[in-house]
Amino acid sequence: MSDDPRSWLEKLTDLFSDDPQSRQDIKVIVREAAERSIVDNDTLNILEGALQVSEMQVRDIMIPRAQMVSIQINESLKGCIPRIIESAHSRFPVLGEGQNEILGIMLAKDLLPLLLTDHHDNFRLKDILRPTTFVPESKRLNVLLREFRATRNHMAVVVDEFGSVAGLVTIEDVLEQIVGDIEDEHDFDEEESLIKEVENQIFMVKALTPVEDFNEHFEASFSDDDFDTIGGIVIHHFGRVPECNESISIENWHFKVINGTSRQINLLEVTPV
Repeated sequence: MSDDPRSWLEKLTDLFSDDPQSRQDIKVIVREAAERSIVDNDTLNILEGALQVSEMQVRDIMIPRAQMVSIQINESLKGCIPRIIESAHSRFPVLGEGQNEILGIMLAKDLLPLLLTDHHDNFRLKDILRPTTFVPESKRLNVLLREFRATRNHMAVVVDEFGSVAGLVTIEDVLEQIVGDIEDEHDFDEEESLIKEVENQIFMVKALTPVEDFNEHFEASFSDDDFDTIGGIVIHHFGRVPECNESISIENWHFKVINGTSRQINLLEVTPV
């Protein structure tokens, strides 16, 4: 144990004796602090995650439109309840007649009083809608997080440069970039949730998918001698942890990083070459 009686904050301040000129300089200083046991690894990961957030945009972490669980404005209570229960989400974008027409956000908790009455036939979804917050794909995550906190909002619909719906983003998505995955009782690791076809020959694959399961699903032949997961193989071929939207072709497959942090990748878009 060190005999230095100074606090970790004083030691960390010493590391900043040469003013950092960039975020990269700060990252180097923080990592040096971890190497010198001034901060622990958990603190290091959070500090690096916070720095990473200021460099990322909404498009880097948003839930793509194809994966959105939404409700149609004309749906009956009986018609939408099973989907709400199956998804286990708490908020849902409500669509009008057009796919780009988002009328509002429905909170699952707002349905609870209705379930206690017998007046389901009088149910009108538009009566319980909350206002929708729209954000551009290019918005910085640190700015979005600040807006979420100021408005106490938890979800925003993401639009592209043409005003079309591109996806959605939640405050949890942003926080996970800082502190890592926030798992709850509704997060599943079953095989069927690891690989999902979102469009014809376009798959969303969790980076933690075992190589054996990936090979079986896609009839691929990746070796699992050195790496247990498909994410490990992707990182190996990059030679580093890739950033969001970076892509690489390996054998007969094209991998694009859809979600991840500076420390790991979480979700891959996979298409055949």
